Amino acid sequence: MAAPSPVPTPTPPTPTPPTGRKFLGRLSLPERTFVADALRAETVGGVLLLVAAIAALVWANTPLSDSYEAVSDFHIGPAALGLDLSIQHWAADGLLAVFFFVAGIELKRELVAGELRDPKAAALPVIAAICGMAAPALLYALTNAVGGGSMKGWAVPTATDIAFALAVLAVIGTSLPSALRAFLLTLAVVDDLFAILIIAVFFTSELNFAALGGAVIGLGVFWLLLRKGVRGWYVYVPLALVIWGLMYNSGVHATIAGVAMGLMLRCHREEGEEHSPGEHIEHLVRPLSAGLAVPLFALFSAGVSISGSAIQTVFTQPEPLGVVLGLVVGKTVGIFGGTWLAARFTKAELNEDLAWPDVFAVASLAGIGFTVSLLIGELAFAGDAALTDAIKAAVLIGSLIAALCSGVLLKLRVRRYRALCEEEERDDDQDGIPDIYEQDNPEFHLRMAAIYEEKAAEHRRMAELAGASRGDSDSPA
Repeated sequence: MAAPSPVPTPTPPTPTPPTGRKFLGRLSLPERTFVADALRAETVGGVLLLVAAIAALVWANTPLSDSYEAVSDFHIGPAALGLDLSIQHWAADGLLAVFFFVAGIELKRELVAGELRDPKAAALPVIAAICGMAAPALLYALTNAVGGGSMKGWAVPTATDIAFALAVLAVIGTSLPSALRAFLLTLAVVDDLFAILIIAVFFTSELNFAALGGAVIGLGVFWLLLRKGVRGWYVYVPLALVIWGLMYNSGVHATIAGVAMGLMLRCHREEGEEHSPGEHIEHLVRPLSAGLAVPLFALFSAGVSISGSAIQTVFTQPEPLGVVLGLVVGKTVGIFGGTWLAARFTKAELNEDLAWPDVFAVASLAGIGFTVSLLIGELAFAGDAALTDAIKAAVLIGSLIAALCSGVLLKLRVRRYRALCEEEERDDDQDGIPDIYEQDNPEFHLRMAAIYEEKAAEHRRMAELAGASRGDSDSPA
């Protein structure tokens, strides 16, 4: 009799691969640490920015308003070098060059070591940011086409001020999970990139080719010194001032000099380096940017009238109305719509810990445009003081409305965000690394087992003591 043929062992089913990448998934530990450190500094700067903006409004709307105008218009600087500028002008063209220098470093780091280094991973936030700039510009253009206004201010509502946005989060007491914070940071970096391009292309006056050539030569020397490994602030700071002065006199907006120098720094770490030169310099310069340069710019740019007639002008004149609608509606619809479409067509799956209303809330938070919006407003309507003030008021009002709307939306999910943040921070084994990043580490589980065994032994001793105590109390006197 023939032996029965062996029954074949069933092959376990092959797990179905995921249909797409995770959107707003968990960051790597180094990236999460960098984002947390960067946004912590931005939050402090945002609070200072908020204080400076309030101070400017109070100063410009009290009996001391004449002194505000006098200080803002006070001229200082060497006229022979073409730098006899008002205080407000120094704040916009000089101090903001420091802000854009830091923005250039941030952009370089994102391109070589951050979220933008991988084209596939970068596609979704970049598309969202582009849509978040295109929609406000189109809404502004539509509003002014219907109302017969000027198209000059189309770029005003396109920018996001991440420092101000983080200040709003600090004020309402909401902490976003790291994935949402990184998404907001990436949006702001891409926003800054396109704002730089807009300023360079659309707000360049008649060119002085001699000064521009000198600035380019200065940038070449700056790059060469970096490549040769030359160190010392006493070399780079004077050179940077010369480059800035030449760029200002060339007709190109002087802040472009700051961006160009920031992009030249090396932002990837080489063997044996704890921090790259770009990260080290950013760490040194960011407090100057966030704590001095940007607040002073806000102090001398946000001082506009907030009387009833001025507010009425914002909602009845097409130019400021287009700015308000662009910031509040255009930014939200553009970023959310661009994100949803990009995720749909790239088959990127949303992180299961979050929901699309979270993306909508962050999109509305990105409608807070302040620093760059004020700068572009001044450039777009230079020479028309009344319209410039109306645009500034529109930026302030639009940012305030966006802050209120996003604050309400984020507060609805604050418990969920708090739970996610606590999960990200949990470190039960006290080794300095959040437990969520050690799930694949056997040593972590052995440490946790030892911790639980020690707790179990302690509870057994407590149970024995409790039993002995109960036995003594039940015995007769």
